[in-house]
Amino acid sequence: LQRSKPGLQRQHLAAVLAAAAIGRAEVHGAELGSTELSFIPAGIAGGDYRFDIGSAGSTTLVLQTLLLPLLMAGSPSRLLLLGGTHNPMAPSFEFMQQAFLPLLARMGAKVQMSLERPGFYPVGGGEVRVNKKRIDQTYRLKPGDLLRIPPIRVAERHETGQTRIPTVEFPVLYEDDALVAVNKPAGVAVHGGSGVSFGVIEQMRNARPQARFLELVHRLDRETSGVLLMAKKRSALTAMHEIMREGNSDKRYLALVLGHWKNAKQHVKLPLHKFDTPQGEKRVIVREGGQASHTVFALQKSWPEFSLLEAQLRTGRTHQIRVHLAHLGFPIAGDDRYGDFAHNKTLKKQGLKRMFLHAYSIAFAHPLTGEPMRLVAPLPMELVHFVAKLDAGAAQAKK
Repeated sequence: LQRSKPGLQRQHLAAVLAAAAIGRAEVHGAELGSTELSFIPAGIAGGDYRFDIGSAGSTTLVLQTLLLPLLMAGSPSRLLLLGGTHNPMAPSFEFMQQAFLPLLARMGAKVQMSLERPGFYPVGGGEVRVNKKRIDQTYRLKPGDLLRIPPIRVAERHETGQTRIPTVEFPVLYEDDALVAVNKPAGVAVHGGSGVSFGVIEQMRNARPQARFLELVHRLDRETSGVLLMAKKRSALTAMHEIMREGNSDKRYLALVLGHWKNAKQHVKLPLHKFDTPQGEKRVIVREGGQASHTVFALQKSWPEFSLLEAQLRTGRTHQIRVHLAHLGFPIAGDDRYGDFAHNKTLKKQGLKRMFLHAYSIAFAHPLTGEPMRLVAPLPMELVHFVAKLDAGAAQAKK
């Protein structure tokens, strides 16, 4: 099929961005006119979603995109779609309600739909009248016609189950007109989803209501602390995604592992496969045919039972550092998903109550100026104190 306007159009972007929100996806190329799109989901998260489509296509097109994935989520969802055009090329609400949903019901799905009011091509508003009558979208206005456009109605927010997002400003490592980098603490998700009502990005937006644009450039695991970069301009976000996609950024982490690491420097290239457990938990394993993954480990310090490593990411796969190290027999201290669970209990008694993985630096050329940048987040004090305990124990053993 050859379209007169190749590439992504507004209606396509509306569906892509909505899918990225429910799938917590890493998306590259989501721009008007783009002919290439990279979409890497992290997992479908049920919950309450609200998408204002405006005049960027039909609400039912977006609904078709989201409905089946949300049915596969581990928890119920509530979806509010606003705006949209009454496009005759899109499936109608009546078709979805009277034909499509009954078929889903026969397969065991429970879906309820209601239409507050129809959209109207091309403005996405609805209820436009001419000369006190509803008119077809093909009607051309004539001199003397009386045009009535109803007041804008704003959908009421559902108070039931609504979570208050706290206003939090995280420690800022760097900020200019294009970027802001914060030092994310461990235990805080970067965004809401998968049972998490909100994360860093939602709290930052709440703390900066005047910000017109604020989006995550990359992600960190909830249990990982360190440098987290956000874009304050779409042009900066697009440029940073290009920089990372081309491998022109340098991300480095510090990880304390169980065991005595021997090599000063070691390249690990093991393919990673991502899957969901029957309980809905996301897992990653080393498997032939998985995504190519490359980590460079450098020994920083060692003790009889532990080693401190620097991990440089050459690729950015989900849980890459954690799975590479666990597969090699050097699980990260405190890792409650891929680690040594019995040892983790002992570590908690010794004062390490989190995973010892910290994103301590990221280097890149500034997306707008080209200036070389290197942002560093100091090691959190709880990790500094644990290293000091290891040093003290090693010193005591030598006496």
